[in-house]
Amino acid sequence: FLVLVFYLVIIYLVYTGYPFPTAPPVDPFAKIRVDDCGKTKGCFRYGKPGCNAETCDYFLSYRRIGADVEFELSADTDGWVAVGFSSDKKMGGDDVMACVHDDNGRVRIQHFYNVGQWAKEIQRNPARDEEGVFENNRVTCRFKRPVYVPREETIVDLHLSWYYLFAWGPAIQGSITRHDIDSPPVSERVVSIYKYEDIFMPSAAYQTFSSPFCLLLIVALTFYLLMGTP
Repeated sequence: FLVLVFYLVIIYLVYTGYPFPTAPPVDPFAKIRVDDCGKTKGCFRYGKPGCNAETCDYFLSYRRIGADVEFELSADTDGWVAVGFSSDKKMGGDDVMACVHDDNGRVRIQHFYNVGQWAKEIQRNPARDEEGVFENNRVTCRFKRPVYVPREETIVDLHLSWYYLFAWGPAIQGSITRHDIDSPPVSERVVSIYKYEDIFMPSAAYQTFSSPFCLLLIVALTFYLLMGTP
């Protein structure tokens, strides 16, 4: 009897046009602000000179918020984008945070530990306040993790300075595969979360023509062509 009454009430509400409650709207992903780089947060940009979080091959920012560090990552990929914290400039024995685009269209933040050249997922994930989006063939995410953590091999203390390893690449069924380039960029020196800089690193396509030797060669060739051969 109660079930019948329930269905009669539903039918009545439908026919009378009674407005049903709707789910609250989901907050859109706030775009990464690059005008704060070097001021209220540190940034690394890899790609074309003058690129931003939406046009760089790879972008990372960090800033302290209380007892946490907030990271923002973005890369020109449909798979994953990551940052590794290393005691040297080589892959191996590194704490890695990755934002992975899965087959359902979601972007998940995962924790890895580099064992040699292989990334092993670690179930203990220090990330919180996670959010991510896949738009315009880019994976973009934002998350926080604590500055201080109990001593553990796979999770570093961010109050110490580390080399930052930058990588991105494709994913298969939500699992990361080899990064896009053979030699992913690395910070030139160790990074301190207490110092905000805006650092640009030209991608391979722009490194060739930006080196002093190549510029000198171009000038010499131009002079030779203008002067002609004797």
